[in-house]
Amino acid sequence: MINARDVLGQLMQAGLSGSSNDRIAHGMGPNGVGRSGNPLGDLLGGLLGRGGGSAGGPSGGSSGGSGGGSGGSGLPGGLGDLASQAEAMLRGPGGKDALAMGGLASLAGAVLGGRRGGSGGAIGGGLLALLGSLAFSALKHRDAQSAPANQAELAREAPLGLREPQTPAEEQELENTAHLAISAMINAAKADGAIDGSEMGRIMGKLNEAGADPEAKDFVMNEFQKPLDLDGLVRSVKSPEVAVQVYSASLLAIEVDTPAEKDYLLKLAQKLGLDAETVQRVHDALGLAPIGQPAGV
Repeated sequence: MINARDVLGQLMQAGLSGSSNDRIAHGMGPNGVGRSGNPLGDLLGGLLGRGGGSAGGPSGGSSGGSGGGSGGSGLPGGLGDLASQAEAMLRGPGGKDALAMGGLASLAGAVLGGRRGGSGGAIGGGLLALLGSLAFSALKHRDAQSAPANQAELAREAPLGLREPQTPAEEQELENTAHLAISAMINAAKADGAIDGSEMGRIMGKLNEAGADPEAKDFVMNEFQKPLDLDGLVRSVKSPEVAVQVYSASLLAIEVDTPAEKDYLLKLAQKLGLDAETVQRVHDALGLAPIGQPAGV
């Protein structure tokens, strides 16, 4: 059986979209979940870097930053030290870490350091933490009256991914979310039919470089070979938080520069039950411009 967090990290390293690193950097920076004034900003600002500028304003494709260097994202260089400090600050009962700061640091290192920031599992865990952060911020902005009053309350209320699982049931729930994120990314990549043999060869080669084992590569290949199944993906989503994570993962997988991709995202948001304000907050956090109405509407 595959470890979905490992595969998610390896898939991110393989790079389904040329803009995914820019979007991740933007999402982790001062104009994303580290933005001052959102429910996570004060807590994550030190780790995710509030001091620098963003990688550029929203656009239909890339946010304009660099996936291989530190310019633009505002992320600090001492990621490991900052992660340790954050973990020490937010120790929960029983000595367990309250938030997945180590995963976020690993993801940041992978994005800023040419994908050398950690193992596939650590990067996958960081990507789940980022997706959880995006969902938490978007939904808490919508429901401002229920925003946490302090850091301890935030650590208790944070979604799995951002919050470390504490029980086997939570471990399984997080693994299920990782599976959904993989499915969302691969489904989105199929939206305009651009995945041909040469592109599949590139992705599989990158998975090999990222250390994917034969079982993981077979899993990804099988997922790509399945027909696009938007309704099946949506049926597997069981909460508003996971709905936002699925939508956000989809944005990381494609350029959003063709009518087919834009139409797919609009239909996905509609079927997931995401309102326009929540979708806009996700786009803003990842540095993407809004998209219009589905074809035929």
